[in-house]
Amino acid sequence: MYRTLLKQGLSAQKGRVAFLFCLLIGGALIQIGSPLLLREYIDQASAGGALSALYMAGAMYLLLMIVKQAVQLLGTYASEQIGWSATNRLRSLLFAHGLKLHMGWHQQKTSGEMMERVDGDVTALANFFSRFVLHVAGNVLLLVGMVAVMFTVDLWAGLAFLLFVGGALWVLNRVREIAVPHWMAARQSSAEFHGFVGERLNGLEEIKANGAGQHVLRQFFAQMYGLFTKERTAYVRGRALWPMTVALFAVGYLIVFVLGSVLFKAGTITLGTFYLMFAYIELVRGPLDQITEELQDFQKAAASVKRVGELLGVQSKEVDQGRCDLPSGMLSVSFEQVEFGYGETPVLRDVSFALQPGKVLGVLGRTGSGKTSLTRLLLRLHDPKRGRVQIGGLDVREVPLAKLRQQVGMVTQEVRLFRGTVRENATLFDASVADEQIVEVLTELGLGEWLSRLPNGLDTLLESGGGLSAGQAQLLSFARVFLRNPGLVILDEASSRLDPATERLIERAVRKLLQGRTAIVIAHRLETLQLVDEVLILADGQVVEHGAREALQAEPSSMLWQLQHTEQEATLS
Repeated sequence: MYRTLLKQGLSAQKGRVAFLFCLLIGGALIQIGSPLLLREYIDQASAGGALSALYMAGAMYLLLMIVKQAVQLLGTYASEQIGWSATNRLRSLLFAHGLKLHMGWHQQKTSGEMMERVDGDVTALANFFSRFVLHVAGNVLLLVGMVAVMFTVDLWAGLAFLLFVGGALWVLNRVREIAVPHWMAARQSSAEFHGFVGERLNGLEEIKANGAGQHVLRQFFAQMYGLFTKERTAYVRGRALWPMTVALFAVGYLIVFVLGSVLFKAGTITLGTFYLMFAYIELVRGPLDQITEELQDFQKAAASVKRVGELLGVQSKEVDQGRCDLPSGMLSVSFEQVEFGYGETPVLRDVSFALQPGKVLGVLGRTGSGKTSLTRLLLRLHDPKRGRVQIGGLDVREVPLAKLRQQVGMVTQEVRLFRGTVRENATLFDASVADEQIVEVLTELGLGEWLSRLPNGLDTLLESGGGLSAGQAQLLSFARVFLRNPGLVILDEASSRLDPATERLIERAVRKLLQGRTAIVIAHRLETLQLVDEVLILADGQVVEHGAREALQAEPSSMLWQLQHTEQEATLS
């Protein structure tokens, strides 16, 4: 999974990655060369060398330090660029993947948990993309270079450094994933915490109205305490690497003291070489400290990598493999012995009916009868467990999802506004729709005066969930469908909660919307049936009556006739 994510995040940045790798190699060579210059300076000074040679060595050392700072600055900039570009690419990948997943999966997750997956987990990977692999590789290269230099100076010194560096890397590798399970638990707790906060904020009105604030606050503290304890455990386990490095360097300094003293006393090495050994053991601290720090971040990243991998591994039940195109214009609809349920219990059972192109079907039924589930199957938000759903003579599974949802429009009671301009909300961010067409549709639906009063017209910014009355929001949702011009419209009766004046405006828009289209109207009131050609009544997930509206209204034995004459409209909601 690590290799896959690296490939996905860095494949479009090969030039930047190569540039950063060159900087890391250059930085490693500078760090290796600096102590060698000081070694030369010490040996010449102790041997009474010429001042010009000492000046030259000092100038070269100063120049190397300037170049080193420049390389570090460029390296930091390049690594941050790579990290942010890679994580943004991964965010886009996860978001697009999430949009393709079936609704059943989304209904099991809170919005806060999904935000934590797409943003929180990916943010934890920024260091993994920008520094981990390259910095670990660069530091390993630096360590190998120092060992090689020590072998050229003295065989025993080279062997000692090789054993020390090799042993340190082995120990660090052994303990690198000690905290990964704990960071996974912490990330999951963080996702649950964000989900809890998002869910409670969405229901803030009901919480305040019912005096549940104290109860929610207690839950908040419990969630926060759980997150705190899990992150504390993960952090403490991750910091176990630091005592390990302290012990390793104590051993390293002891080796230098003992071995360096023996070799210097024996005349095998010079004073400058003795300094070089101390300088390199101190220089080793930097790479090992950085590798330790990277490994700690890697433990966090490893938890996020596994969670991101789990999300990418989820496959939608609604497989998009259709290759057929729906016919243009008005579309027919048919259900053939359809059975569907969200769990083991079926919501729709043996549902069969047919609707001819251009006809309007009114669907009645009590809450839980399966009205909404029926419409979701038409949009392929779910697939039936048995039977076939056909639109335009084609099984909906034979049509690409994008083309299916372009040809099927839906207007619901709960209109969702997004933070964006009027243009973006009317077209659902489709930049190909001309402004003249948007203005024409809004005017035709009765929003022309409202649009003319806006300070920036179509460019006026609308906030998410606010800024419009319920009627205006409903009319804007009608505009979305008009601009797409689908052959089939699904309408969840939207006028039952509006004042009479706005209701008449909505009814006018509904009549316009139904002209020249096949339509399915979920009716909450019997007056709505005056707009439909046929009526279908559901009860307990089954079709109990279906036929022409006028014929059913005239037949005393029909359920529709009985409903109209016993005034049971409230039972339809």
